[in-house]
Amino acid sequence: MISNKILYPTRICLQQVNRVLIKHFSHDVEPPRIEKTINSVQLLGRVGADPQRKGSEERPVAIFSLATHTNYRYETGEFLQRTEWHRVICFKPGLRETILNYLKKGQRVHVTGRITYGEMKGEDGRSKTTTAIAAEDVIFFQSPQ
Repeated sequence: MISNKILYPTRICLQQVNRVLIKHFSHDVEPPRIEKTINSVQLLGRVGADPQRKGSEERPVAIFSLATHTNYRYETGEFLQRTEWHRVICFKPGLRETILNYLKKGQRVHVTGRITYGEMKGEDGRSKTTTAIAAEDVIFFQSPQ
């Protein structure tokens, strides 16, 4: 009968060899300390204005505004609708061109993307913090009304 005391060190050595092999020969394996995170946004609303092409020739971007609404009813029965405006940007070449060619003011769309933060200089030279939704997919629901 073989003792577990003899097999245990062998098992540890094989695990160490496997780690070294994976570390040196595999580029697709993520290091174990990197944790996964989620940055996901979904919006359903109406386009505020026709999209604009901005950026440079090398890095063009489509930009449009999207309105979403939150509905409230007070205890008195009064109804209130609060509108929030979102800045949507798109860098993906195929989607960007589709947005610029077909998306129109008033159109209802569903945007899936991620929230991004950045800085830009205003006309007065001051830095201004910006927030935008970087679109990964846009679904057109209907023509503008």
